Amino acid sequence: MSESVRIDSWLWAVRFFKTRSLAKAAIEGGKIQIDGSKAKPSKNVQPGQTIAITKGTEHFEVVVEGLSSKRGPASVAQTLYQETEQSRQRREQSSEQRKLARAATAAPDHKPSKKERRDIQRFKRDNLE
Repeated sequence: MSESVRIDSWLWAVRFFKTRSLAKAAIEGGKIQIDGSKAKPSKNVQPGQTIAITKGTEHFEVVVEGLSSKRGPASVAQTLYQETEQSRQRREQSSEQRKLARAATAAPDHKPSKKERRDIQRFKRDNLE
């Protein structure tokens, strides 16, 4: 292990992203912040830094505990960072809200027929333009 690792490699190695190019795209899209400032894919990460990660509806705030530029087992990857307690509570709360919202929505009793599918597609096409 070296003293610093590129942020895109580190995010891939600790399994936040499936590929390094996805990590790079997230960084370039402004979804990753290091110590509160926008990151570039070539920015080096060091232990003790705080990284804010937005991935879909999930928001993570992690502290770098270790470095690795190689992707290994998930059990090893989890030892390379520590999620903050505040971040964990926020994620659990938003997950619970999504579950409640999903439970409040009634499931359809049947699949749409061919005519109903066409009507739905027509409705979407006419109202989204």
